[in-house]
Amino acid sequence: MDQHHQLHQLQYLNKHHHHLHPQSQTPELASPATGDRFPQWSLEETKELIAIRGELDQTFMETKRNKLLWEVVSNKMRDKSFLRSPEQCKCKWKNLVTRFKGCETMEEETARQQFPFYDDMQIIFASRMQRMLWAESEGGGGGGTSGITRKRSHSEQFSSDEEEENVNEELVDISNEPKPLNPKKNIAKKRKGGISNSSGGANNSVREVLDEFMRHQLRMENEWRERWEVREKERAEKEEEWRRKMEELEKERMAMERMWRDREEQRRSREEMRAEKRDSLINALLAKLTRDGSF
Repeated sequence: MDQHHQLHQLQYLNKHHHHLHPQSQTPELASPATGDRFPQWSLEETKELIAIRGELDQTFMETKRNKLLWEVVSNKMRDKSFLRSPEQCKCKWKNLVTRFKGCETMEEETARQQFPFYDDMQIIFASRMQRMLWAESEGGGGGGTSGITRKRSHSEQFSSDEEEENVNEELVDISNEPKPLNPKKNIAKKRKGGISNSSGGANNSVREVLDEFMRHQLRMENEWRERWEVREKERAEKEEEWRRKMEELEKERMAMERMWRDREEQRRSREEMRAEKRDSLINALLAKLTRDGSF
């Protein structure tokens, strides 16, 4: 479908909706960039936004000028009694897509625990993938080209959401444009620039992560070496103290052994002297008795 025709239809739909719902032009939603803090999104409100955005996902994918689409989303939210501006809805959707992308490497159970809207977002992106594959099969491309397209389709699901912001920032009213721009060339240039910027940013981020990892490893290794040196020093000091105490104990043991030997020799010498004196007294007494003729 032609993009200009779609935009005219969305402008008509949006004006008609504003005519039916004049409260849509309230100051709160017309100027979302006031200094007040926006109320936090509730669970029911977020689910309603995902449901509305899922219904319009094919229209979002077919057109790059999505400002009017986000106004339609805001009006549908207002019909459900949720007052949210188009910019708030767009920012909330971008946050949901970012969180969903972060759950790609997780197990499904873990992803559901970390992100309560995982199943709802999975349904939208699975439907988008099916539409891409169906469009590819209808196009009847070659095998090699279809294989390449199939590999790129997954990344294009998220890149289309990221391109909304870049395209909407440069959005100019069609009625005020002096010359119609070629949207295919603009989108091709933006995709090319986005791919180069994303690849350069990814390389820089990977390099930063590797540098940080190496610094962390060196820091951990230095800390481990310092702790090992401190423990080794303490061990050497304790071993030296233990050796010194053992030497002192050995010296004390040898001194006590020498003292015991000296005392033992002195005791033996005293016993020998005592035995000699006793023998000499007995001999002297026997000699005296023999001389006196007692026997």
